Amino acid sequence: MDQFKQISTFAEVATRGSLSAAARAEGVAPAMIGRRLDALEERLGVKLLQRTTRKLALTNEGEAFLEDCQRILADLEAAEGAVSERSARASGTLTISAPAGFGRQHVAPLMPSFLSEHRDVKLTLSLNDRVVDLIGEGIDVAIRIAALTDSNLIGVKLADNKRVVVASPAYIKRHGTPQTLDELSKHNCLAFSADGSQRGWTFRQNGKNVTLKVEGNMVCNDGEVLHDWALSGKGLAWRSMWEVGAEIETGKLITVLDEFNAPGNDIYAIFAQRRHLPLRIRAFIDFLRHAYSQPNYWKKS
Repeated sequence: MDQFKQISTFAEVATRGSLSAAARAEGVAPAMIGRRLDALEERLGVKLLQRTTRKLALTNEGEAFLEDCQRILADLEAAEGAVSERSARASGTLTISAPAGFGRQHVAPLMPSFLSEHRDVKLTLSLNDRVVDLIGEGIDVAIRIAALTDSNLIGVKLADNKRVVVASPAYIKRHGTPQTLDELSKHNCLAFSADGSQRGWTFRQNGKNVTLKVEGNMVCNDGEVLHDWALSGKGLAWRSMWEVGAEIETGKLITVLDEFNAPGNDIYAIFAQRRHLPLRIRAFIDFLRHAYSQPNYWKKS
């Protein structure tokens, strides 16, 4: 406490230009201000101020130290302001972007509950599968199912996620269960393709990630369609747990090749770096993290 008081006193004296001015602002005797400065210089082992009866001047060391002190004091003020703001009410317009399938299933249904808790917030939800430019497009928060790669953004993990190979019990009964990655070539694999280029299936084998191009007679650029095809027994599909967890729990889909599952594409909230994050953004991220952490959330049908 004494150290902090010494630092704040030094910054106040340097800013006001005299011990007496700093003393009047604090309501103490100038001698008290002088004792604090003496103690600070003694503790640091360096002269910070050249003081005479008429003049006060910072030494070179004092100028450098003042910059650090002002930054520390400003950060402390910001931290206190942020804590106070948390007790205030979130307000304003919140603009959210999310992948189409995930957004329909796991963002949009939660929004009425969020708004019932934060009645002064309005939201705009944009669902699309492209990587949006948060700053250029005025997006407050983007939900992404991938690790953060842009150093100008901040990512907060909302939930674990992994991709699994699934099929309906009827398909497994007809065609059997693949035991190795090589056996995928014997199965009808429902592949995702965008712009004529197939997105391979990634697995973990011999300590390394491997991506395989699979073969099948049904290809689509919409994950929800692939999901429906798998449910109807048309083949194997490589889908995220957020999409198929409920069907796995009820037995409508069965996972295969689980021992080859690669590390997950976890779910993140992404936002632009800001010194003071608006309360509505913090509240929204906290709301999703709480919702997704509930027992059995991902198993709900």
